[in-house]
Amino acid sequence: MTVDSKGPVATEIEARLKAALAPLHLAVIDDSEKHRGHAGHDARGESHFTVEVVSETFEGKNRVARQRAVNAALADLLAERVHALAIKARAPSEV
Repeated sequence: MTVDSKGPVATEIEARLKAALAPLHLAVIDDSEKHRGHAGHDARGESHFTVEVVSETFEGKNRVARQRAVNAALADLLAERVHALAIKARAPSEV
């Protein structure tokens, strides 16, 4: 999958994080192909992601609070469709 071509799960992740966190920077990276044949790999693809997000809402929050905010926005996707999510969440002051 190319950077310009996002599947429906990646598109949904992006939309939800934009709505919940109003990010200054957001990258949703589909890592699924790297996990072909591993536990949790879904033949439909779009099962493993990395999210890089910079948001003012993260100022003054620790790493766990930031990850909880991302997980809350994606809760049902994580329960039903996404097997693994790596989160890189930073405040603007950390960029």
